[in-house]
Amino acid sequence: MDMRRRGLLLAGAGAAASAAAPAAGPAAWAGVPAFTGPAEDAAAGRGATPAPPGGAEELDNPHYPDHRAWVNRQIRIIRRMPHTVTPLLELPLSGRLAGLRLLLKDETVQPSGSHKHRLVEALYLHALATGRLHRGSTVVEASSGTTAISEAWFSRELGIPFVAVVPSGTTGAKVRLIRNLGGEVVEVPGADISAEARRVAAELGGHFMDQFTYAEQAYDWRGERSLAGEVLRDADPEWFVMGAGTGGTVVSLARHARYTGHRVRTCVTDPEGSAYFPGWRADDRSVTAPGSRIEGIGRPRVEASFLFPLVNRMLRVPDGASVAAMRVAARRLGGTLPGPSTGTALFGAMRLLDRMRQDGGTGTVVTLIADPGERHLETFYDDDWLREHGIDHRPWVPVIERFLDAGRWFPPRGHTAAR
Repeated sequence: MDMRRRGLLLAGAGAAASAAAPAAGPAAWAGVPAFTGPAEDAAAGRGATPAPPGGAEELDNPHYPDHRAWVNRQIRIIRRMPHTVTPLLELPLSGRLAGLRLLLKDETVQPSGSHKHRLVEALYLHALATGRLHRGSTVVEASSGTTAISEAWFSRELGIPFVAVVPSGTTGAKVRLIRNLGGEVVEVPGADISAEARRVAAELGGHFMDQFTYAEQAYDWRGERSLAGEVLRDADPEWFVMGAGTGGTVVSLARHARYTGHRVRTCVTDPEGSAYFPGWRADDRSVTAPGSRIEGIGRPRVEASFLFPLVNRMLRVPDGASVAAMRVAARRLGGTLPGPSTGTALFGAMRLLDRMRQDGGTGTVVTLIADPGERHLETFYDDDWLREHGIDHRPWVPVIERFLDAGRWFPPRGHTAAR
């Protein structure tokens, strides 16, 4: 899409997304009165300020309107949404790994289909409570697709227009989901989608949600109803493993563990092309990289929400190994299809289990089924697509199957174990 046409599209994006939002969304929350418009905010005390005496200067905030009644109503809607406690699935291990367990928390049962549902709830509450999101705003987000789907879901429920800025080549399944939820989609080339999202938000007079900056600030890391609270209460793990997109999920769990005195350690699995592993290894936040091919994790730069001190271990995982682990797990999880970022995390979880076995240890390793594999059928579950992108998962499949069946780890000839 040329720049002129995109400008024309986005000029009407707010109205289009408002029209696309089903009426059943905002009206569906029983007990939350309908918002009656600007008069309600004025009645809440936001009228004109009388002129002060004696030449003193006094001014209401001219840049950030305090639409308190609207904000309060949106927060009440979010807080009254049902809380989903997601199940833990166990991936069976070889008898040689007795005393060790591998559990996957299935976040695909969230209303918007992924673990990003929790992050997006936190982002909306944070944006509303800090005054950054106000009545009349269009929400704009930079995303590989998964976060955008969840933001489109929340935007529909709240009656807020939404625009997703995604990388060119984002799977058709994700783009269709965003649009079906009433969102607008802008595809841009290159790995740095945040700059374009910021520009689009400024053009629309909207709010750039900026998950990569605000994830670690927005997440509730104290609450027992958080993902961290559920994992530590229900699984009591030695290790929690996952890849990092924003870094917000793993950081919130690490904070919760410190806050509650839990022993769990965190391991971040990083795909090829990501800046997180080399930046963390060198303790250098200025490191850059080409960007990841594994959707949802790995970034071309170290994002603000990825906090080095809260990551105990990192592994760099070959893309072929991520896909192999994803596909092997899909055959063993009783009909649950994981996405590729889950494959990256599973590979790291198995490396940790092998290390624990060598050290004579016991305990549980937990990771997430972060998003459903159905969103990746056109890409990571398609052999032709993998060949076109130079990803060969076949050498890693027997490695993973041998470990799960026999408890033995032998990387393919010519490959070294992930570091």
